[in-house]
Amino acid sequence: MSRPRPVDDAPTSAWKTAPRWSIVVFLLAVFCVFASFGFIFDGMDLGRQPALRLALSGVIIGLFCVCYAASGIVLQKRFWIAAVPLFVLQNICMNLLYNWLPDDPAFTRLDAVQLGRLHSRLAFDGVATIISVVLGYIGFVVVSISEARRRSRFQLDKAALETELAAAREIQRLMVPEQFPPTPGYALESIYRPAAQVGGDFFQVIPLDTGQTLVVLGDVSGKGLSAAMIVSMLLGMLDAIGKISHEPARILAELNGRLFERKHGGFVTCLAARLDPSGQVALANAGHLPPWLNGAEVALAGSLPLGILAALAPQQASLEMRPGDRLTLITDGVVEARDAAGALFGFDRTQSLMRLQTSPTALADAAIAHGQEDDLTVISIRKEQEPSGS
Repeated sequence: MSRPRPVDDAPTSAWKTAPRWSIVVFLLAVFCVFASFGFIFDGMDLGRQPALRLALSGVIIGLFCVCYAASGIVLQKRFWIAAVPLFVLQNICMNLLYNWLPDDPAFTRLDAVQLGRLHSRLAFDGVATIISVVLGYIGFVVVSISEARRRSRFQLDKAALETELAAAREIQRLMVPEQFPPTPGYALESIYRPAAQVGGDFFQVIPLDTGQTLVVLGDVSGKGLSAAMIVSMLLGMLDAIGKISHEPARILAELNGRLFERKHGGFVTCLAARLDPSGQVALANAGHLPPWLNGAEVALAGSLPLGILAALAPQQASLEMRPGDRLTLITDGVVEARDAAGALFGFDRTQSLMRLQTSPTALADAAIAHGQEDDLTVISIRKEQEPSGS
């Protein structure tokens, strides 16, 4: 009933998850810092560059450095694929610029006018260099602080997620028993495959003081930890109700009433079966898929799922299992498995495999191979030969 939810992994590169504005500020900072080289080179040349060449050289140097940085962000370890042709192109552009706008003639002598002009040009280059570098480093600091805060939030979110998953795994362990209690007269097998890390399917096998065994299979609407918490609540209710009544229909009715009182906003499909060692099986269904006996669907009067109406009165049915008979309970994740073309695994495939006495694991694997979209659970209940003299 729940669809898979992708879980976010830690980013392999900070740039892959960085906000766009952060990348833009970083690239602008790179431009400012490296554009200052145009002013530095002009100062080293004693201000003999034409003003247009000074402006264009700063822009060209800054833009090419932005391209180097962007190629590193995008290509990472393979940045050289873009860096080499960029370096060649940058040198071509600078040479063309120097040829188009050559330096002014060198000073032969410095009079008062030329000295004043040189002083003004060098002062301009110095101030422009300082401003450009300061703006660049301000950008780097802003990006560094932003990324540090984002990284800190990521670590906190990761720690919270790990805590939730640890709790969910513990709940999951309660949802699906690792070992079955003794079930006189029957052999039980099961397989559970969640679509996400925490699923909404659950089942319980509860020995009764009468020597009978109660098997309950259900599917909670929703997904993730919220569905797992509903399951945890249901299991507590089921344990308490099982001490009051052994009738599957009444158990489902009691579960419904208690679940409806919680107003959790979802619903639960549920199927309950009481197994008697003699082979008599009592069944009740609340919106769940019917069971299958030897590959044939067992006709049960259904009812609404649990948690929708305040009062629910599922009808109870019974059947008799002979030695060798197999009763199979499934969740909708089996029949609703869907391949890439959108075709469902469906009831026909499910029935064909059941008639071949396919094990729960094989049936689940076939549905998963077709294309799992939801949690799936398969429980097989096989009637065994009663011991002689029993």
